[in-house]
Amino acid sequence: MSRWIFLFAATLLLAGNFAPNESCKSCHPLIWEEYQGSMHAKATIFKDPIHKGVWEHHPARKKGAYKCAHCHTPAADNLKELVAPNGIGPDPKNQSQQDAVACAYCHRIQAIHKGDPINRNIISPKPRVYFGSRQEHIPSPFHGIDTSNPNFLKGNVCMGCHSHKRNKFGLNVCSTDPNGEIENANCVSCHMPQVPGSVSTLKERPTHAFHGFPGAHFHQEMLQDYLEIEFLPHLKGFEVALNSKLPHAFLLHPARVAFVDVTITRGDRQIFHDRKKLVRIIGANGRPTPPWLAREVVKDTMLQPNEKRIFKYDIPLEKGDRVVVRLGYRLVKPPLAKKLGIQDPMATKPIIFKEATFTYR
Repeated sequence: MSRWIFLFAATLLLAGNFAPNESCKSCHPLIWEEYQGSMHAKATIFKDPIHKGVWEHHPARKKGAYKCAHCHTPAADNLKELVAPNGIGPDPKNQSQQDAVACAYCHRIQAIHKGDPINRNIISPKPRVYFGSRQEHIPSPFHGIDTSNPNFLKGNVCMGCHSHKRNKFGLNVCSTDPNGEIENANCVSCHMPQVPGSVSTLKERPTHAFHGFPGAHFHQEMLQDYLEIEFLPHLKGFEVALNSKLPHAFLLHPARVAFVDVTITRGDRQIFHDRKKLVRIIGANGRPTPPWLAREVVKDTMLQPNEKRIFKYDIPLEKGDRVVVRLGYRLVKPPLAKKLGIQDPMATKPIIFKEATFTYR
């Protein structure tokens, strides 16, 4: 136990000792550009209107206790003051906060301490040595490279922030990994696939790990292969199956809502349309509440890990009928966006994750 206390103390003392994102640009221009369009770069309340909307309604805001900083601005040079019970609150003029989930921060995660209400990242005490997974590399004249970290090699370095978040009532508000089994997780294979382009300008390489981090906000098309849409006709109608290959639920954040749209077009006329919603609603006494007040899962119809969900339609089809199936989502349920004062249209805009068209023959 004393070892972990020491490591946590070291983590706080080292806060602010991170190279700024801008310093990575000259040698890693392609990765830097990808990162700028990711939610890691936009995790702060200054760049993410959804996170800002939640923070402005959170009871901790009155005290300035921005505990979200542990994962949303972990490279802040005043992290200890930000997360204090009577803190100072986020500061848009502080560049270390603007760096959000900084490049140097992620590449210095030495270990992950499992715990409740959240996991914690243990940061390496070596400020100029960065962890990576590419075994074949050339020495950098600007920083050390360590490829022996098992968290990077196993692809579970993300689980310090993305495993789970329990509120004061013990409810798992948002969870990638509800059972706490992170040892064999591999977030990197899906969310950091190999794409064309060199890792750095020091030596030409054919591919690198994508640093745009495909997810609900951006580059969701890179994840389409992990979910299949099947069309199963029969004499009295047809079935549509969503076959998930995802190791976690389709959507994780309780603010989100997914939908399955099915339309039938006969000739040039649409003869049928149906929409089914997939949600995970948390709350208390059977009613939705903000995450900090939730005591229970009120409703959960979200597509689960490795689930095959079948929707049945008793509608006889005719030869030539076209059935279009769209699986989509909104980042925030429209009524919730209104309550939180989120006016960014992207928050409630329908996003189509995957679409498939089938012709009945």
